[in-house]
Amino acid sequence: MDEQIRVLIVDDIAETRDHLTKLLSFENDLTVVGAAASGPEAIEISQKLLPDVVLMDINMPDMDGITATERLAAIVPTASIVMMSVQGEADYLRRSMLAGAREFLVKPFSSDELTASIRQVYMREREKQGRMPVRVMPVGQAAAHSDREPGRVVAVFSPKGGVGRTTVAVNVAVAAAADRDANVVLMDAAFQFGDVAILLNLNPRSRSIADLIPEMQGGGDVESLDTFTVTHSSGLRVLLAPPTPETADLITPAAARHIVESFRATSDLVVVDCPAWFSDTTLAILDTADVILAVLTLEITSIKSIRLFLEVAEQLGYPPDRVVLVLNRADSALGIRVADVEQSIGRKIEHQIISDGRTVVYALNRGVPFVTSNREMQVSQDILRLVASLTGEAGGREPARPKAERKRGIFSLR
Repeated sequence: MDEQIRVLIVDDIAETRDHLTKLLSFENDLTVVGAAASGPEAIEISQKLLPDVVLMDINMPDMDGITATERLAAIVPTASIVMMSVQGEADYLRRSMLAGAREFLVKPFSSDELTASIRQVYMREREKQGRMPVRVMPVGQAAAHSDREPGRVVAVFSPKGGVGRTTVAVNVAVAAAADRDANVVLMDAAFQFGDVAILLNLNPRSRSIADLIPEMQGGGDVESLDTFTVTHSSGLRVLLAPPTPETADLITPAAARHIVESFRATSDLVVVDCPAWFSDTTLAILDTADVILAVLTLEITSIKSIRLFLEVAEQLGYPPDRVVLVLNRADSALGIRVADVEQSIGRKIEHQIISDGRTVVYALNRGVPFVTSNREMQVSQDILRLVASLTGEAGGREPARPKAERKRGIFSLR
């Protein structure tokens, strides 16, 4: 790395400032341009020196590091802030990231951890500045400035876990990307315990939605969502769930909706794997979706849960044709007939995916979707028919419904 990274150290303890300065002096590409003993001093110095990276201690008198970070992010937005703290609790991490910090180091940390964090946040900012001319505009603006039709958003949801929801979402997305020559995005919205990375044999600690959080501070637009996606061998672009569960708390309903809408503006199809529970964030995604694939199995508990979900969907104002029922692991040997299920829930099941545990589990354990590895099997053909119904329909996006139509009184989420 030829360019010099200009670093400002902020800590109320003089020995710590001196120690960090000595550590960084051994690095040829890092230059300490100044040091500050307090938040106000850091803000004043930063405006004069314009450092690339600020090492900010979180616990300081008068003005703590989080408050100083909030002000620095507004006054010197090009300075990337690395927060330092002896406290490693998730709340400190959340508050730091919301304030605008780009990295969080727990004391004591090694020299390698420190220098790697500095270089990483610096390179992120460089990439961000390089992307500035090609901003991803909000959906309304993007549609107004582009001739392309907005893509379709398909949310794959089940009110009960263990029904194969993620397996359906992954195989639908891969099939659409590989067979339809389409621009397809798969978003893992099970933010706490997402499994999309495992099913696609992707590194779960590579780029993820967690890296988007600092980019969206203050309600700003994300310059290029592609920077945060991972490309699968099928051509599918994947936005992975955070690598750690606690980071999920940082993803607000507004942020999730904005990400989905931004993908819609630049993609043909957006598939979202939703978690198996209701939350404000899940509801924001379902509200945004053109189609909700509601997955169920031939189990009494699953049938009961899907019936309740259909009642909730009606109260939320979703039209019946917006929710498409997908019966996974359809097997007549289980003692429950499809006709009985349809009579019980008062709805027709539009799609069935045959039960083929051997093929599905083998594909899952290999990290290779079965629509790729066993295309000729009946379970793959069922997925391909489902994809054809999602991608072959004419017409654009369903007109947005006024929010007043949604009856949120059935939840006590706020």
